[in-house]
This record gives sequence, C-alpha cells and structure tokens, in this order.
Amino acid sequence: MPLDRRKFLKKSAVTGAGVALAGTAAPAARAAETAQAQQPGRSAKRYSLTVMGTTDLHGHVFNWDYYKDAEYVDKAGNAQGLSRISTLVKQIREEKGRCNTLLIDAGDTIQGTPLAYYYARVDPITAEGGPVHPMAQAMNAIGYDAVAIGNHEFNYGIETLRKFESQCDFPLLGANALDAKTQLPAFPPYFMKTFRVPGARPVKVAVLGLTNPGIAIWDKAYVQGKLTFPGLEEQAAKWVPKLRSMGADVVIVSAHSGASGTSSWGDQLPYVENSAANVARQVPGIDAILVGHAHVEIPELKVVNEQTGKTVVLSEPLCYAERLTLFDIELVFAKGRWEVESVSASLRNSNSVADDPKITKLLTDEHEAVVKYVNQVVGRATETLTTVEARYKDAPIIDLITKVQEDVVKAALAGTEYAALPVIAQASPFSRTSEIPAGDVTIRDLSSLYVYDNTLVAKLMTGAQVRAYLEYSAEYYVQTAAGAPVDVDKMTNANGRPDYNYDYVSGFRYDIDIAQPAGSRIKNLTYAGAALDDAQQFVLAVNNYRANGGGAFPHVASAKELWSESTEIRTRIAEWVTAKGVLDPKDFASVDWRLTREGTPVF
Repeated sequence: MPLDRRKFLKKSAVTGAGVALAGTAAPAARAAETAQAQQPGRSAKRYSLTVMGTTDLHGHVFNWDYYKDAEYVDKAGNAQGLSRISTLVKQIREEKGRCNTLLIDAGDTIQGTPLAYYYARVDPITAEGGPVHPMAQAMNAIGYDAVAIGNHEFNYGIETLRKFESQCDFPLLGANALDAKTQLPAFPPYFMKTFRVPGARPVKVAVLGLTNPGIAIWDKAYVQGKLTFPGLEEQAAKWVPKLRSMGADVVIVSAHSGASGTSSWGDQLPYVENSAANVARQVPGIDAILVGHAHVEIPELKVVNEQTGKTVVLSEPLCYAERLTLFDIELVFAKGRWEVESVSASLRNSNSVADDPKITKLLTDEHEAVVKYVNQVVGRATETLTTVEARYKDAPIIDLITKVQEDVVKAALAGTEYAALPVIAQASPFSRTSEIPAGDVTIRDLSSLYVYDNTLVAKLMTGAQVRAYLEYSAEYYVQTAAGAPVDVDKMTNANGRPDYNYDYVSGFRYDIDIAQPAGSRIKNLTYAGAALDDAQQFVLAVNNYRANGGGAFPHVASAKELWSESTEIRTRIAEWVTAKGVLDPKDFASVDWRLTREGTPVF
C-alpha cells in the first residue's frame, strides 16, 4: 500500500512551489507497510531477507533507442528498461517469496530519454487532466516500495516532481532535501516495513533516502530559496540512530551519490558529491547502501565502519535498468532481538530475460506517442553531420549548438545595455555516436545531439576569464609528447574527465598544444583577427549546468548573470532548424581550434 502522505506531509506555507514538509518520525512508522507471514518451514531463529535495487533509470521503460528508432544495442550486449527489470523482480520474488523481499531505487527516474521529456514538456503530467507519468505507471505496476530522489528529478522544476510524487504508490525519500526556511525534510526521510516471522518477533527494516547536494548548483534556478541540500554524511548521522531507536533491525541507505569520494563542482560546496562510501565509513548502524548517481557497475563493495569495525556492503546496479542489485541479508534471533549476521550483494543482468508483457501492454500507447513525436521531420540537411571525431577535431555539428545559443542570446539581449557586446558560446561533445544524416532531419536526430535537458544562461565574462576557461577545458587531453604515437581513444578524458566536461568556445581562434602540461596549452588565442584583449567583455551563452558551476570551470559560476530562460537548448535547436528549413554547415560551421604539439597540428 502507498505511504499515507496526508499523515506524513503537510503543505508548506512559505514556498510558492508547493514544497511539503515532513512531520516527525512517528507518522512514518505508523505508515509502515506490514509484510505477509513468512513462508512456512523457515526457522523462527533465523530470517533471510532480499533487498532488490535499481538506480538511474532515467526514463528507460523499454529496451528502445528513441534516437535511433530501433531496439537498443551496444557492444557489451546490454539490455535496458523497467520492462526487463520487472521480469527479474518477478523471478526473485518467486525464488525468495515476495513476503521476504523489498524493492527500492536510488534516484534519477524522470529525466533522460525522449519518453521522459515528452511527459514533462510535450504532454506534461502537470497539465489539468494530464497523463500519469509512464515511470510512475511502470514502477507502481512492478511494486516498488521506496525510491530516493535524484538530482535529475529537479530538472523540470518542483511542480513536475511533486506531480510525479503524487502519482506514485511509493514514497520518494530525501532525508537531506530540506525546506529552506524551516530546515525540516521536504520529502519523507525514510520508509519502514515490518516482516512477520512465525514464532518470533517481526523483523523491522528501515530504508533511509539520501540525495545529492549538487542539486543546489545544478538546478539552482528551481531550488534556490526553497530547498537546501546538506551533506549525506551529516544527515545519515542524524537519522540512522533515530531509525535504530525506533526498532529498526536492518538499516538500508538508498543514496543518490557515488562511491568514489570525488566531486565535479570543485570547492563550491562544503560537501562531497560521491560520498556513499564515506557514509558507510563514518556513520555506524548501516547494514547496506544502494549506490546511485555515478553510472558505474559495483556488484559488491565492502567498507569497514571506522567506529564499529563492522562491514557495510555497497552495490551499484549500473544505470538505465541494465542491472538489478540483490542484497541478501541473513538475520539471527539472539538475546531477544534480531541481529544481522551477514550481508552479500550481487547483480542480475537485464539482458538475461525478456520484457514483461504486463509492462509492455501497460505502456505501449505512451511509447508509440513518443516514437511518433521524435520522428517528426523539421528540416533537411545538405550533408551528414556527426560527433564521431568531435572530441579531438572542431566538428561542424558542435558549431550548430554554439550558433543556436549565440542567436538566442543575441535576440534576448537586443535593446539592453549589453546588446553591443560580442556573444560567444560554449558546447560540449555529449555523444560519440550522434549523427544528423543528409536529407530529412527529425526531432530524434537533433535530440541525439543534445541529450541533456539543459537550459540557456547568459553570463558576463572578460577575455582573461575566457582564457582561463579554455585552459581548464584543455585539461581534458592527456599530455602527449611531440612525435609520440597518437591514439585518439587514449588522448582524451585525462584524469577521468567525461566528454561533457570538455567545452568548445565559439568566436575565437586558438591552438591546444597537448605536448604542454595542463595550464599552459592554449596558444595563439585571437578574437576578430587580433590577439585577445584580457580586459574585453564578452557575453557567454552557456548551459545552466555549466553556469551554475557544473564541472567546476573557473569564473563562470560567479560571473554576472545577464539573462536566463527555462526552454531547453534542445528545443531551441529544433526551432532554429525548423525556421531555417535547410541545415547547411555554411550557415554555422567554422574551424576555430585545433590540437597541436609544439606548433605542429596533430591532425
């Protein structure tokens, strides 16, 4: 049964976004779901529990690639989608007994595919009489018990998130998502479920949900002044003892936070972005952590708690519903209480099963509506454009993004005091496989180019700041000596930097000398045919992720904001192409940068 939000939540009187404030711990305990009696034949002195977990579903219901209009395939043979997860979950419930299982998720649910975008923006769930979100429909049908909120839950604003929450038959958890004014939880912090054991005291299991503090940076426009996001370690230390005092025999943390201990935002926040292992190490009383956010596969990671010496088991089931984590927990009844004797984690692979016909039947109409939408023709391309070489060569397809951003910002600033300033733009090679084919151009072609739901911001920058920005971006390349062999698969992503944290900046000409150490690579930097004047002012058209500090690029987060909007850059690209009718590189492409080694071009 779903959590009774009328008991657990009360409306906030201080925010216009309908943020709810959690009550005390007691209502959550009263709302706890009670499992049926355990299967007969098990010892009353022992109990076996299996907690299943997914994470970073990102709108994947079916094993379908909307960008290619075909079944999803990759070199590793992976399969995606909740439809496959549903089949796996049914298998586990049959194997273990449904009354001995729990199903949770670690967040990033309603953003990431054209399906998710369609029901947020094209046929929005927030409209009067609007649809039920496909992810809510699927997860309700599968029978999720609780889901932690991820940072991408906020991409479409709090209203969309709250509407999604209202459509779910399970609670969205976020112990460290607090109302900015009251500092009370804005979402239920935890979920409790009681498992009955014949002849013995019931087993009480608590799931604590934690989300990513980076929301304060990445979705600043939506959450500033409404919600705050303190660190996971801090809030886990607050809530885990409470859960134990309420009688929890098992404490599971569902954390939308990776295990690496790293952050992508530099020193802008006093918290760690990927802190799941830190939580295990620092906070006593946790048995297992379902890890999310990082999109990596961790079958089982054991971390020893520094205070108790107890081993905490972590697992991350990759992303996109490609894997299902299983925590197998053995308990023993001793001295009048249940104690966790052992925890082990493993993964099940979605490619090992077929789609669940129940989910297919449930969501075929929604899927077909999105397929029809993304296959709309919006223009014609004079030649094929691709991102295949965009990481190491100035590619026209990325110039399309910067040109659109420049045009939008120029139009927005017309008639203002900043109208005369030159507009430059940044863009990243998000995908290595995106292609706009010669001939008809569809929404899905353009969506594959810009896969994130970023919006556009205009920031005021100086020439010196742009130079520093470019130097930082150039750290993406591995230092490669002149004359050394060039391997394009090994020359990028230095120190693990992802492709989305490498930026082109339009309007300049410059060389990137990868033979030089990081910080000394930008050479021959010119603007309008002359050496860059460090004092000159520019308007940088930049996505909101970067503008708010994502990737920790210098100066941009603190730069003066001149303008911003809520329309996705992807939509602006589609509008631009539709207005032009013909997509011709002569209208947007130029060779602005190149890789060199001691002055000699690499290519």
